[in-house]
Amino acid sequence: MALTWEELAARTLARQFPSGGAGSVADTVALTGPMQTQTARAAFLGLAARSPGVTHQQVSEAYDAAAIVRGSTIRGTVHTATPAQFAALSAATRRGQRRRWTQLLKLPDDLVDELWAATEEFAREWRTPEELHEHLTSWLEEHHPASVVHARAQVGRYLSFGHGGLVRRPASGTGWEGQGRPVYRTFDAPGRATLADVVRLHLRSHGPASRHDIAWWSGLGLGVVDSVLEDLDLPGEEGPDGRTYVDLPDPPAPRTVEGVRLLAEFDALLCGYDPKARHRFIDPEHHPLLWQGPNGLMRSPLLVDGRITGYWRAPGTAKRRPLEVHALPGTRLPSKARLEGSVTALGAALGITITEVSLSGA
Repeated sequence: MALTWEELAARTLARQFPSGGAGSVADTVALTGPMQTQTARAAFLGLAARSPGVTHQQVSEAYDAAAIVRGSTIRGTVHTATPAQFAALSAATRRGQRRRWTQLLKLPDDLVDELWAATEEFAREWRTPEELHEHLTSWLEEHHPASVVHARAQVGRYLSFGHGGLVRRPASGTGWEGQGRPVYRTFDAPGRATLADVVRLHLRSHGPASRHDIAWWSGLGLGVVDSVLEDLDLPGEEGPDGRTYVDLPDPPAPRTVEGVRLLAEFDALLCGYDPKARHRFIDPEHHPLLWQGPNGLMRSPLLVDGRITGYWRAPGTAKRRPLEVHALPGTRLPSKARLEGSVTALGAALGITITEVSLSGA
């Protein structure tokens, strides 16, 4: 009998919301997996949802101590992870983004590794995006002048820090939750990660998953994922969409997550999976409603009893601000009383005070 979306959700919730908590910030990330953090506050929000009571100071101190790190990795997106997880993300990025480098810079494949190594040597101390961009163009002027015109375009600025080998921090040294100016430095990996480590990381964080889920999340092609899965020889089960879903041996027992959680933009409950198969946590007709405009921005999802039924926002940057909660069509809003715990967790993680809560239907 095929798995249902509800059964897949219950198995994933056991990984994303481990029973009994996880301990430190780094322990929580090690258990639940990397977080997509284009918006810097997403790490704070993701941790608050999974470990209510975590404070802004605790998350900031974990960053300061490099117990968790942040940088541009898979699919060209920013992720926060433990160092061991970041090593796997880096391995996936170097494989998955390599062709993009050769195409955008018109750079011969045999020079890509040399360029990345030169970038990492240059970034042994903290560097600004401008310094990294200038280093990229200078290196190409010497080694492949035909690529310089492409490097000087806007995409070259991103590529200068986007190959998965650098981590970032606020240039000011504080304000990890903000979108302030960053600086970058070479990531010193704790060990060499393989593509098998990448697949295991995904399944440990998001399993069960299909080959399409793993390929989309990691940025690796289906052929690469298929080869790794063949070597790992993991058992699979048919899913509700006809795809085969695999998982690691001895997974945690399925669970439900009662109550309300204020999730981060690009939360793993959505962005851990192929966009065509995210039904385990959200109705198909609701999924497009979370996305805003042509820039691919996502509204912050509202999780109610293990299902995404709305979205929320706390507008502004002040230490005191309101909270707005919106329901998706055909769903019911949680009461303000049911929101109290998540509001408290939000305030502790961001170091803010919620002054009022407003509720509205779709």
